[in-house]
Amino acid sequence: MHRRRKLILILTLIAGIVFVIVMVKLRQPPERMTEQLTATPVRFLDARPLTVHTEARGFGQVLPARTWQAVASVGGRIVWKNPDLESGRLIPEGTRLLQIDPTRYKLAEASAKADIAGVEAELRQLDQEKQNTEELLKLESRRLTLARRELERARVLADRGALSETRLDEQQRATLQQQQAVQSLRNQLNLIPAKRDILRARLARSESTLANAREDLEDTRFEAPWDLRIHRSDIETRQQVSPGQTLFVADSITGAEATVQLEISELRNVLSQIPDALDPAGDNDAATGFTDFHRRLSLDTLTIWVQPTNVPDSRWEGKLSRVTGSLDPTTRTVQAVITVDEPYRKANPPSRPPLIRNMFVQATISAPTPEPVLIVPASAIHQGVIYLADDSDHLKRQPVSIGWEQGELAVISDGLEPGDRVILDDLVPAMAGMPLNPRYDEQTAQWLQEMARGEQP
Repeated sequence: MHRRRKLILILTLIAGIVFVIVMVKLRQPPERMTEQLTATPVRFLDARPLTVHTEARGFGQVLPARTWQAVASVGGRIVWKNPDLESGRLIPEGTRLLQIDPTRYKLAEASAKADIAGVEAELRQLDQEKQNTEELLKLESRRLTLARRELERARVLADRGALSETRLDEQQRATLQQQQAVQSLRNQLNLIPAKRDILRARLARSESTLANAREDLEDTRFEAPWDLRIHRSDIETRQQVSPGQTLFVADSITGAEATVQLEISELRNVLSQIPDALDPAGDNDAATGFTDFHRRLSLDTLTIWVQPTNVPDSRWEGKLSRVTGSLDPTTRTVQAVITVDEPYRKANPPSRPPLIRNMFVQATISAPTPEPVLIVPASAIHQGVIYLADDSDHLKRQPVSIGWEQGELAVISDGLEPGDRVILDDLVPAMAGMPLNPRYDEQTAQWLQEMARGEQP
């Protein structure tokens, strides 16, 4: 039994060895395959110089270009009020708005006129007195001359003994009296200039009082100095007002100002595209000085749009009026004041509402680059490197220098040449020399051109 089992085991082993030998003899060698790398499909754009509208965008609020805060210069009772003097009403220039009781100021004007008339009468009287005194002085001077001649004859007769001393003394006394009369008239004439000066001073004071009375009378009447919209009205008819009290506040409708917050770098980039109006060579050290900033830069060449945030399809053309003299302490942004002309006359509510006080707006300031520049989507730059497809459709890693970025665009200042095929996809891994299957992306190319022209929001 034991031998039988041993024989079976040996036969099984022999059969296995034979099977292995047969299988090795019958096996087919593996097919040899040539190694091939699959080309990666990618999208690309041709690098082309384009004129880019550099932009600075910011948000802010609208205020009227001019505001009239009507303050009472005189006190009194309101006797008449325009029915349209209510918040929100539009009022044309020259419209009568309000009337304070003018009675007391008319009386003051009449009193000042009476004082002037009295002083002028006194001046005429003084002129007549001068004329009368001068005529009387002529007569008295002639009498003095006769008295002096009579005194000389009396002295001659007295020396001859033909006239008594008493008679001579009487003649001397008469001569002295006449001389005193002449001197008195002269004194009166000497005082006339001083009297005239006093009267003229009184006249000037009365005229000043009349001017004040007329000005006070004028201040009782309020008229619209320009086309305006009433912002706030705080008075009613028969209300008593006092000097210095605010009666109403009105805004001009001929212009509005939007003060927007802008990034300093964005505004600087836009302004750097403007040619120097005074020094075309770009010499900023010209003798015109730094105070000529607004005149040196041709701000009229800027394209500026103001757009209410709650009406995105309505926009207004504006102009950069000025840049404030300080930064916002919270956001560290610069404040630019943009003026919009005729925000009411050019309005068409409700599709195009006017720019009203405290409206929140977005402003865009743009200027085209003087020369075309090379731009690519910012997403095509990978840590300072752009992926290019070379002439043999292999990947090339190209380091570039970025001039500046604007939203989703990047301006390349160095490292990229016109005609280079810029890969738009983010390749992982991005190995230099790997084969590519590039496809031109027409849609992205169109988008890039629209962005360069500033047509995309």
